Amino acid sequence: MRKTNKTAALRRWELALLLGLAFAALIGVWLDGQQAALADQVIRLHVIANSDSEADQALKLQVRDQVLAAAEELFPGDCTLEEARSLLADSLEKLAAAGAETVGEAGYAYPVTASLEDGVWFPTKEYTDFALPAGNYTALRVVIGEGAGRNWWCVVFPPLCLGSVTESTEETALSGGFDGEQVRLITGEDEGYVVKFKAIELWEQFCQWAGET
Repeated sequence: MRKTNKTAALRRWELALLLGLAFAALIGVWLDGQQAALADQVIRLHVIANSDSEADQALKLQVRDQVLAAAEELFPGDCTLEEARSLLADSLEKLAAAGAETVGEAGYAYPVTASLEDGVWFPTKEYTDFALPAGNYTALRVVIGEGAGRNWWCVVFPPLCLGSVTESTEETALSGGFDGEQVRLITGEDEGYVVKFKAIELWEQFCQWAGET
């Protein structure tokens, strides 16, 4: 009888574990869907400093500002994501030159490169009035010098990270193709958005781990 009870208890635990894994997989698929939908609406900006020295990190922010300003001039008021991608792809040399000009004015001779890349992984990132979940995004990647320093991440389209933007984050996101639910999600109006974004990041890390084992 004792053995039978132990067997039954073990089966209950196995069933509970399987149900838990199935639930986690369903939630993971749903989270992936949310992140993928957001990723289809934005082009991220990824600026990589020459090194982690204080001077190079400060220079990184100056290059960021210059590249964002140069990118802003590319986009017409009714620009779509596809148009923004095409404009950026055609202007990579111009954007790199804008960054290099800033580097030169600061007294350095580091080269600056710019590329538009798909499938670039970003961690969960919170900004002043919005946040984006971890996952793979299309990104404008700007590398300064050796590119061995800390990164700076944001969004180049819609121009959510431009200091000169006069519209609110909500207005900018909506004009860039976000729907109302997505705007509420990234701005925190959707309660628990940071928890959701952290869950997406954990799920992405689990999927990467599972793929390596």
